[in-house]
Amino acid sequence: METLVLVVHVLAAAGVIGLVLLQHGKGADMGAAFGSGASGSLFGVSGSSNFMSRATAIFITIFFATSLTLAYFSSHPETGSSVVRLHNAATAPAGDAGSEAGTPAESKPVKPSAKDVPQ
Repeated sequence: METLVLVVHVLAAAGVIGLVLLQHGKGADMGAAFGSGASGSLFGVSGSSNFMSRATAIFITIFFATSLTLAYFSSHPETGSSVVRLHNAATAPAGDAGSEAGTPAESKPVKPSAKDVPQ
């Protein structure tokens, strides 16, 4: 589920970037007055701002919603259990409560006995 939201989030971000770059600013019409002739667009002069601004608003809303969803996912990690973790917890020695499952227990120092000391 998190991967799907992440993919939608990246696509929404790319859509916002693309739409913002395609829109012309308020000062773009001033350039047309000096002979550049680039003020016409695929959707017409007035239609482009309506369609582009609505599409940008939709993509921004999707981006905002997926941002909140990903923030929720990161603050509430899944508590699913792993077969490996369950197996390691079941086979761990009873006196090994201080260490995590799956990690080797720390070795405790062993006191030498009288027979281990050289004479």
